[in-house]
Amino acid sequence: MLSTVDALLPLSLLEAVRDVDKPADLDSEFVDELRNKRLGLSDTVYLQIKRYAEAVRKGQRAQHDESVALAKLIGRRPDADAVFRAAGQYLARESYRTINPVSRRMIRILPSMLARPLALRRTRTIAQRYLNGSVKRVGGYVLLDVPNSVTLNTGPGTVGCTYYEAMLRELLALLIGGVGSVDHVRCAGRGEGTCEWRADWKTFEKSA
Repeated sequence: MLSTVDALLPLSLLEAVRDVDKPADLDSEFVDELRNKRLGLSDTVYLQIKRYAEAVRKGQRAQHDESVALAKLIGRRPDADAVFRAAGQYLARESYRTINPVSRRMIRILPSMLARPLALRRTRTIAQRYLNGSVKRVGGYVLLDVPNSVTLNTGPGTVGCTYYEAMLRELLALLIGGVGSVDHVRCAGRGEGTCEWRADWKTFEKSA
């Protein structure tokens, strides 16, 4: 198992917990009480977010086991699916911002025949850096393979796998400008070797 992950990965998990646990009314008189009940509002999470944010800023990596421990904590929550989904979307948005603005613009304005190879290249780079995964194109599909999923078996069924599914869908949506489908086609939790997600290029149509 890989010993480290990019610090943005555990940061995305904590930011999602904080966002989901944040009360709708920040001026509520119950905020102090909620701090004691909701993990995302705790001082511990606040300090961990600061630590990982600093690591991201410095380009430092984090321990793989720490991220697994965070994922297991989320997996025990009744809203684990929503938190993992929010975390995957956060990771996609933040990693997308690392792409040169000119490149992002070119991918958006070029015809699909030219834009998609560029989008695939960026997706491959991001997956390798932030997910310790690999991306390839097979026919009309983009396949994301993650040999050592941080969220594997961290909750009931394959709930943890929502993290990678949401990340891939959001990243392709940001790159291409549309919303498409992503399927979890292989799962290490089912004894299928590695976890793999498949995105259908045809469903990611450019928005007007």
